[in-house]
Amino acid sequence: MTHLIPMTSFGRKRAGILVCVCLVLLAGCHQPSRDHRPKITITEVPKADLGGPQKMGYLAGSVSDAEPGDHVVLYARSGVWWLQPFANNPLTTIQPDQVWKNSTHLGIEYAALLVEPGFHPALRLAALPAVGNGVLAVTSLKGEGSETIIPKVLHFSGYDWTVNTSDNDRGGVTNSYDPDNAWVDAKGYLHLRMMSRNGKLSCAEVSLERSLGYGLYRFVVQDSAHLDPSATVGLFTFDELSANENRTNELDIELSRWGNAASKNAQYVVQPFFVPENVSRFMAPAGELTHSFRWEPGKVTFQTTRGAALGTGQKLVSEKVFTSGVPVPASEKVHMDLYDFQHSKNPSRLPTEVVVEKFEYLP
Repeated sequence: MTHLIPMTSFGRKRAGILVCVCLVLLAGCHQPSRDHRPKITITEVPKADLGGPQKMGYLAGSVSDAEPGDHVVLYARSGVWWLQPFANNPLTTIQPDQVWKNSTHLGIEYAALLVEPGFHPALRLAALPAVGNGVLAVTSLKGEGSETIIPKVLHFSGYDWTVNTSDNDRGGVTNSYDPDNAWVDAKGYLHLRMMSRNGKLSCAEVSLERSLGYGLYRFVVQDSAHLDPSATVGLFTFDELSANENRTNELDIELSRWGNAASKNAQYVVQPFFVPENVSRFMAPAGELTHSFRWEPGKVTFQTTRGAALGTGQKLVSEKVFTSGVPVPASEKVHMDLYDFQHSKNPSRLPTEVVVEKFEYLP
């Protein structure tokens, strides 16, 4: 015969507490899910443009089935997808009537993401994300007139190079770039020019259309000693997708006096440049020079020699080996540019030009 022991008042309270604890634990293990699929649409896009920090428009749209705390995240594509409108203000508010609107820098294509509270968007993307991991819905739309936007491409030294047509902030201030400032002549030499048109300074930049990785990079450059103090030639690898504000994935050969006529006119850099051990400055003499760097795991060797001939016996101008902070290959591309450093008090006489006779890569 089973004897039932009567539950005391304390026992009843204890059992009730245990039931409550179990219910809380169960609720924590099974997060509530949305019983609907939110949507987002774009109803207004600006014109298509290759982009730049000074060119902006408006992007607008609506959402359905959004919940309190949800936001919209915007991107514009110019090469890669860039977070809009600003990195320090990345969220667009959804109004009570489920519409949204915000400014955006111009691009070829525009995208809007509906995201959950607490979502942290990436500054740049190679491709738009799929739904999940805080992303509730994604949509994109090409800018008006995008079918007429065709980037300029040059064929130089056996490679295809995209010519920059927008603005960028290399050197700490905004410089504008004009595709007419980059061309290849009958000899196959690449010309980069900086000039003034209608009172506005324009620069030149080209970038390789694919990544090369570890190996030897060579640039044969005609005389750069004639350049004024603020003119800057950059020969470098850079990965936009993995770059942070300190540009720690960049290898540079830079020909410039940085606005100071008494300064040395060339340097090798493993970014970031503000670490003294990451910079090696030297004097590049007048005449044709070959600048190179051999990029290996944990090591990069920079070298400058006189003339264009390759092989042994070349007169060495400068050499530096770095073994600290050397990046690993990812999506980096080779860039060559000519720009004015910080629009100094002694700006470059215009027009000014630099000629790259040859680029060579050996794995």
